Amino acid sequence: MNDLKSICVFCGSSEGTDPKIIEQASLLGQKLAAHQLTLVYGGSQLGIMGKVAKACLANGGKAIGIIPEFLKTKEIVYPDLDEIITTQNMHERKLKMQEMSDGFITLPGGFGTFEELFEIITWSQLGLHHKPIGLLNTNGFYDHLIAMLDEMVKRGFLNKNNRELLIEDADVERLLQKMKAFEPDHTSKFLKPENT
Repeated sequence: MNDLKSICVFCGSSEGTDPKIIEQASLLGQKLAAHQLTLVYGGSQLGIMGKVAKACLANGGKAIGIIPEFLKTKEIVYPDLDEIITTQNMHERKLKMQEMSDGFITLPGGFGTFEELFEIITWSQLGLHHKPIGLLNTNGFYDHLIAMLDEMVKRGFLNKNNRELLIEDADVERLLQKMKAFEPDHTSKFLKPENT
C-alpha cells in the first residue's frame, strides 16, 4: 500500500459544459480533505481547478498552489490557499508539483492538462519517479484516449507494462483506493541501473 499524503491534480482552467464533470471535481476536493490528502495543483481559482480547491478547503483540507510568475495575477490565483509557490516557468512548475506530490490525478481538461498527464507518465516510464498516476474518467470523457492508448499497445508503440502505469476509474473513491494499492516497478524502462 502507498502511504499517500499529497495528491497533485491536473485539470482544466475552464469549467467546460458538462455539469457532471464540475460535480466530480468538487467531490474529488471533498474526498482529498476526507482522506487528509494535501491538494497540490496549479493555483488557479478558475475552472475545474478552482472547483477542486474550493471543495477541498471548504471541507477542512489543505491546498497548495504552484504557479509560474507570468500567470500570477489577482484574477487567476486562488486567494485562500494554504501556500502559494511561485516558479520561474512552466517546466519548473511541473518539476515542483512532482517533487511535492505522492501521486497524481488527472481530471478533464484541454491541451495543458494532456501535456501534464503525458509528461508525468513519461517521467514514470523513464524511472524518474515511481508514484501512482490516476485518470478520473468522468462521464466517459477519456474513453477515446483510453482506446487510443490500447491501440498504441496493439500496434507496438507502447509497452503493456508502461500502459499499466495509468490507473483509470470513473469513481473518485475507487480511483483513490487503486492508487493506494499501486505497486511501482522501481526499474527504469530505458536507463541502465547505474544511471537511475
